[in-house]
Amino acid sequence: MSDTRGPRAAAAIFDATLELLAERGYDGLTIEAVARTAGVNKTTIYRWWPSKPALVRATVLHARALDISVPDTGSLRGDLVALVEQVIGLLTGPHAEPVVRALAGGSGQPELAELTRELFAERFAREQPIFERARARGELPATDPQLLVDLVAGAVWVRVLLRRQPLPDGFAAEVVDAVLHQREEPRA
Repeated sequence: MSDTRGPRAAAAIFDATLELLAERGYDGLTIEAVARTAGVNKTTIYRWWPSKPALVRATVLHARALDISVPDTGSLRGDLVALVEQVIGLLTGPHAEPVVRALAGGSGQPELAELTRELFAERFAREQPIFERARARGELPATDPQLLVDLVAGAVWVRVLLRRQPLPDGFAAEVVDAVLHQREEPRA
């Protein structure tokens, strides 16, 4: 994306891709429709992303609508609650929720399965400072950080995507407290 229109065109392309994923699902998404919706030529898209899987990958990894920031509240509990609240916002928000459902619904396709693995690996790598800070403060002695993320974020995914149940106020704190309490309680 070296020309001056690059970042602006990329944002429009990502937005169009998300909109069409939400409306049509992965199977119904086409480069031509993305180009039309974004107001660019399809050659612009193909210059940066040679295929639909490459475009969807870039969109999912870089679109602002799907971004989650890494919190720094000063405690492991606070960071995890803030992270889970962002996941809740992402999975229940009017813009991202249909996209997440569309991607989850297409997980039987090899390119989407690979994208899902890559997305979770990329997000987990970005979340590492939470656990590095927690270790430095003595809050995370011998716990697998990926297990913590799977447990707290997984609770949201199960409730929202699988059970399709609303989340009560305070759900993020409740889940984090349950997981951290289990970690601190020795088994008899």
